[in-house]
Amino acid sequence: MTITLKQLDYFIATAESGQVSHAAVELNISQSAVTAAIKMLEANLGVKLFERTHAGVRLTMEGSRFLDHARVITGAVAAAVRSPLREHAGPAGKFKLGMTYTVVGYYMSRYYARFRKTYPQIDVEILELPRDALETGLMVGDIDMAVMLVSNLEHSDELAQEVLMRSSRRLWLSADHHLLGKPEISLADVAAEDYVMLTVDEARTTAARYWDAAGLAPKPVLITSSVEAVRSLVASGIGVTILSDMVYRPWSLEGQRIEVRGVVEPIPSMDVGLAWSRQRPIDPAAAAFRAFMSVTMGGGG
Repeated sequence: MTITLKQLDYFIATAESGQVSHAAVELNISQSAVTAAIKMLEANLGVKLFERTHAGVRLTMEGSRFLDHARVITGAVAAAVRSPLREHAGPAGKFKLGMTYTVVGYYMSRYYARFRKTYPQIDVEILELPRDALETGLMVGDIDMAVMLVSNLEHSDELAQEVLMRSSRRLWLSADHHLLGKPEISLADVAAEDYVMLTVDEARTTAARYWDAAGLAPKPVLITSSVEAVRSLVASGIGVTILSDMVYRPWSLEGQRIEVRGVVEPIPSMDVGLAWSRQRPIDPAAAAFRAFMSVTMGGGG
């Protein structure tokens, strides 16, 4: 099995844009080259990485899992190329890093652990806060940098941002749910089902945007701030929900299977990224963290 960095780059660009044509424009190559690279990658891995939709392509669950690995690989190569091939002390210092609940619980642990091992001389003080409190802390200087859902950022004039990951939102269902038998599932289909509504990190507010755009509304059977409660209730067949792939796990705590499917209407992704103040220079320790995250996630630093 031979997998090239070019295939990984094409795969990541397609995953982030959601369209082969957009990835081709971004990479300045032909669509056929992107398609051929992805087909070769799928053949080498033995799994389907994308499923086609009316709006483009969407990651399969296997594709979502492989995206994390692809970003780590390309990030590690980029870091090796950028770093001088000699030992050096590197940046030192301390900075305050803010995170939202979802980011702490479902995204940052592996990257934070890797950063601490890479930069043991940097002391990080972590603060878990809601999005509005993080934005205020960044603007007044109480927080140096934040990892948060930048798709919900309000003060974009005062706060700079860098997207690290776009996580697709899909429908979660129990393993025996009748909607699994439909070739396509619409929001109208979902609106007819009992719905388990998540509220943490403004999930309910975000969901209202695409429900309102469709002129529909879900039928909540339970409203909760617990992702695990949502997982258990969906797996038990109590209701369905639409949540991001970032928080998806195929099994509930009780060991029941959870299936996922796309819906035909466009659902905005959940964008995780970095945010910092435009009004003050970035602290050197925070700048090292930003560069680390950017490279690790396949960005340019």
